[in-house]
Amino acid sequence: MKKIFVIGSTVVDMIINVDHLPTTKADIHISSQTASMGGCAYNVSDTIRNFGTPNVLFSPVGSGIYGDFVRSGLRKKGLISPIPPVDMDNGCCYCFVEESGERTFVSYHGAEYLIQSEWLEEIEVEDVHSVYICGLEIEEHTGVNIVKWLEKHPQLPVFFAPGPRIMRIEESLLQRIYKLNPVMHLNDDEIKEYFATEDVESAMVKMYEMTQNTVIVTLGDKGAAWYDGNEVYTAPAVKVDTVVDTIGAGDSHVGAVMAGLYNGKTMEQAIVDANKVAAAVVGVKGALLTQEEFDAVMA
Repeated sequence: MKKIFVIGSTVVDMIINVDHLPTTKADIHISSQTASMGGCAYNVSDTIRNFGTPNVLFSPVGSGIYGDFVRSGLRKKGLISPIPPVDMDNGCCYCFVEESGERTFVSYHGAEYLIQSEWLEEIEVEDVHSVYICGLEIEEHTGVNIVKWLEKHPQLPVFFAPGPRIMRIEESLLQRIYKLNPVMHLNDDEIKEYFATEDVESAMVKMYEMTQNTVIVTLGDKGAAWYDGNEVYTAPAVKVDTVVDTIGAGDSHVGAVMAGLYNGKTMEQAIVDANKVAAAVVGVKGALLTQEEFDAVMA
């Protein structure tokens, strides 16, 4: 059975709740802090798993206290990364969450972002249904290893969620990814900044011209839009009573889309489901839904 391969990081999310972000020389108190499993790839994989869809979390796990935390968290989910243990500290992400629920990330990068060529060569390509990649790993000096591997297997469908790192990745490397015809997944701020425009629809058209594949843009409380080369479609947001935090909302959205398409849904059906999942994620602390919370959303 073919599986979705989710390439990228698993980290410890240190969720720190504050009234507001501090300024230089400020001295503020936090209201709470929580350590949780996180990382873009882990969040995507966990959403796909909730759908019961087969996937492989292709994520390096380093050493140190954060590596131990990640390894323990994976073990509890019955997950084993196919990548051998890495003798380098695993990183973490400090997630500052303000009263509004908006989050600001301060990351310490470690082994989890550095994907080596020899690991990729061990993948049995015939087992791969589709591939998820993230901007954080592509931005690293080892990001070219992922791109080279994908270029060797151009038949593999690619979903690329660059996030805000799209502005920091070398343009020549981005162009190589665009030639792989990936499905692009961004939010409205990211695509507007990349094309230096306030017009999301025109930016989606420009992105499609570069990739020749569907472009998906999440629009916050306005839902999500996608462009298939012919028309821009939209799916409305699901009402959220209380925004706890926005950690992992985009990750859960792209994971839900990939799972939906794997299971034979149309793009519209997959995005409608993804909007439901993302809305549920912003209503809980952190990036993850329990299976029970997920089942309630999809009932």
